[in-house]
Amino acid sequence: MSETRRKPTTYWEYMRLPELTSLQRGLASSDAELGNDEVLFITIHQIDELWMKLALRELVSVRDLFAKDVVQEQSIAAAVRGLRRMVLVFGHLADHFALMETMTTRDYLAFRDKLSPASGFQSAQLREIEILMGLADGDRIPLGHEASYMEALREPDGSESPASRRVAARLADRPTLKTAVAEWLHRTPISGSRPGDAGDADAVHAFIDAYCAAQAREVERAKSFAMHDALSDKDRARLTERFSKEVSGARAFMLAEDRPEAERARTSRIRAALVYIESYRELPLLAWPRELIDSIVALEQAFVVFRQRHARMVERVIGRRTGTGGSAGVDYLDQTALRYRIFHDVWAVRTLLIRADALPPVVRPDAYALAVGT
Repeated sequence: MSETRRKPTTYWEYMRLPELTSLQRGLASSDAELGNDEVLFITIHQIDELWMKLALRELVSVRDLFAKDVVQEQSIAAAVRGLRRMVLVFGHLADHFALMETMTTRDYLAFRDKLSPASGFQSAQLREIEILMGLADGDRIPLGHEASYMEALREPDGSESPASRRVAARLADRPTLKTAVAEWLHRTPISGSRPGDAGDADAVHAFIDAYCAAQAREVERAKSFAMHDALSDKDRARLTERFSKEVSGARAFMLAEDRPEAERARTSRIRAALVYIESYRELPLLAWPRELIDSIVALEQAFVVFRQRHARMVERVIGRRTGTGGSAGVDYLDQTALRYRIFHDVWAVRTLLIRADALPPVVRPDAYALAVGT
């Protein structure tokens, strides 16, 4: 029997262009009823949602990879590629604000009332990205009158909506990327020792002691340069106190003294792993892990830039008036950019890193040849 030939594919069918290009009408029956500014506004936000769809897919893939008990070394490259793709996605999201700024305040006000009380806060996918990355509910800033951000995702009558159901499902989808990466970091060999090995705690503490001593010497070196240019005894006293806090703060961070007693050993090992990977990135086993950590930093930085760019666009177009959803508008957006940080420790270790020449010698470098997994 001969195979049934399928109908030739057309570009507009494959891309669903008739359906896609008919969706930029807002509350009207056709976009022909709308002005160019309103169609621009709708189109940009729909494109943003499509970019976020791609980011979510990549985020789930990376999270799933690190949620495994064994992470194959060769698969870390795929995770890095996914994270870097997300960085570019958030770059495109931020770039869209320049198009929004082609509207004047008066242009936007001509149709703004149609949005009330809707708000970009109700973007389920943006909330999903935050949740999946690891933003804790307790760190969230209220939009306005609602007791919980989940309330803002419900229908006006309080019933469940597609947005609230999506976000509820994502809340149940564990672990977060932050948790999965922390679990993976915890398994990182430090001085050739892994969790569960005899004497692992001693090996970790020995590395922390050696590293903190090296970091203290580097701080003293920087202090000597700064003191040379100090203009007064008051300046010298201020510098002495500042550099002293840098040394004591580094050790306190590495020993996780900011965490509850029950969490300190685990958190300390994770932080030591971050410093170890950053410091000895030339070792074959640590090359891709270091790229992964750098990609996480780049992703969160891109997310922060997106939020900051959003705030400046809103301020430029409508000033500091109350948002359509009842939020504090620009003030709310600025707060999210400052406070919605997730990978705190990954950023914090940058304060502790030192020159390659000042690092303690690697213990058991043979343990960092290419391996199957960590």
